[in-house]
Amino acid sequence: MSEKSWTCSVELASVKDIGQEKESPYTLYSGSEEQRASLACVGNRHRIKSVKLHWFGPFGEHAVNASWIAVQELEKLGLGDGVDLYVYEIPVEYQTVQRLIPALWKKHSPQLVVHVGVSGMATTVTLEKCGHNVGYKGLDNCRFCPGSQCCVEGGPECIDSIIDMDAVCRRVSTLGLDVTVTISKDAGRYLCDFTYYTSLYQSHGRSAFVHVPPLGKPYTAEQLGRALQAIIEEMLDVLEHSEGKINCRHEH
Repeated sequence: MSEKSWTCSVELASVKDIGQEKESPYTLYSGSEEQRASLACVGNRHRIKSVKLHWFGPFGEHAVNASWIAVQELEKLGLGDGVDLYVYEIPVEYQTVQRLIPALWKKHSPQLVVHVGVSGMATTVTLEKCGHNVGYKGLDNCRFCPGSQCCVEGGPECIDSIIDMDAVCRRVSTLGLDVTVTISKDAGRYLCDFTYYTSLYQSHGRSAFVHVPPLGKPYTAEQLGRALQAIIEEMLDVLEHSEGKINCRHEH
């Protein structure tokens, strides 16, 4: 999607005092409003996988961020036996993203990171294939923009997820959900894209980004939650069979 068509929020938070774990299959880390983000650890029959699941806090016209509501619904549904789900909400700030993403990877060493953001123009649930390094001109919630207008100075122009998003989209589309899932190669050159690239760079491609439309346009919270559940389950299955390498490209 183009920059103008996407209005996204980003997962940003203070790394300090992330919170305390609860003893349950689904562990919610809680902190201040500025400190919450999302993280999930996922296990299957064969071995434990860990997945960080991030969604975004309020920004702009989105007083209630649909990505946060969708992840709450996913938390209710769960991801099956042996799955630990860690959830964080993050404010929309470039500098916090740059601090938080590496800290969470170091803390949890997940097999996969899934970011969830909202698009004000979308009418489908959209799987983002890649993140971009340059072109960040929009101000965040702190009225800040990187002077270099890039995520990682000297980094590749574009990094693809190692997850085959086309395969995930095809699989989910055969499940009979009442939600349309599509593919995008442009997460918008705002904080969603910035976060996605930062995560892809940190994880060597073991990250994913899912854009959801605003609530009621056209989907309910329950529909979005079920869609996220199916998408992440398929991502984990696809990742199980993928080669763990990063695919960097200069152009799309």
